[in-house]
Amino acid sequence: MLRYILRRLLLLPLVVLGVTFLLFLLTQRLSPEMRASLYVKDARQMGALEEVIREYGLRDPVLKQYGRWMGNVLKGDLGYSPSANMPVALAIKEYLPATIQLAVVTMILVVFFGVWFGASSAVHKNKWQDVLARFVSVGGFSLPIFVLGLLLLMVFYGKLGWFAPGGYSFQTDLIIHGANFKTYTGFLLIDSLLNGNLRVFADVLSHLVLPAVTLCIGSFALMVRVMRSSMLEELNKEYVRAARAKGLSETTVIYKHAGKNAIIPVITLASIQFIRLLGGTVIVETIFDYPGIGRFGVLAAQQLDIAGILGFSLMVAVLFVVGNLFSDILYTAVDPRIRLE
Repeated sequence: MLRYILRRLLLLPLVVLGVTFLLFLLTQRLSPEMRASLYVKDARQMGALEEVIREYGLRDPVLKQYGRWMGNVLKGDLGYSPSANMPVALAIKEYLPATIQLAVVTMILVVFFGVWFGASSAVHKNKWQDVLARFVSVGGFSLPIFVLGLLLLMVFYGKLGWFAPGGYSFQTDLIIHGANFKTYTGFLLIDSLLNGNLRVFADVLSHLVLPAVTLCIGSFALMVRVMRSSMLEELNKEYVRAARAKGLSETTVIYKHAGKNAIIPVITLASIQFIRLLGGTVIVETIFDYPGIGRFGVLAAQQLDIAGILGFSLMVAVLFVVGNLFSDILYTAVDPRIRLE
């Protein structure tokens, strides 16, 4: 297991290099003059683009430019993001906590209801519980996420006025940027509790409801289908029949024996979905104007912010590789029979 982890960690730099180099090649499709204009902060500098090109080496060979960028990355310098009006590293630090909050709330809903509905569907196969679970899962999986998000926004904000878009209200913005509010972790849900401000906590949580529910529906549908299939497979195995023959209660058979084995594929699915959410749910964050890392990625792409795009891509690549490694480790922890060669 230790050798496997070390091997995966050694592959991490190669994956990151591959992803970032491909994206770097795409940015080279822009002319040096266009890329130079991104470094211009004053309109008076537009007449001196050649000086900017020479200063930043924008006509150098691609490998030399990429090596220079990677050298800066290793020093912790991801460049300056015009779209965020701050260094890329600071922008990621600023936007990522909001996405983590959204991802955690979403996955709590997905795992709890997905596992429960999936297991119940398998246990009550072909009964009304099974029909209901399959109907909800198929419907949720088939409904485009942007359509669902717009519908929820129209009903619960446009018609009812219950939940507003954004990360928090204007009043909360004044409080968290005030002198009496201390930032401990960067996560507003946690910091509001540490500050003893339940008003901020409730406001931030209410702004999480619509994007979390929108993300939950699609992921929940897939979770139900995987859990149902896995549970049905386990319930038909010999050890389950043996457990019932021994006189064990149905609850013990289902949740202590079959359930523990059936949940293994769910762990892999949940970890992959969680990492995907951390990478930024671009569509949902855009629909609800949520100030997460996905929203930052959209703004960087819209404004041809090369440094922002590369920094965002680097973060996503690292998250996916590390997340998949963690998923494999967790997989073996739940089922000791599995040995990774």
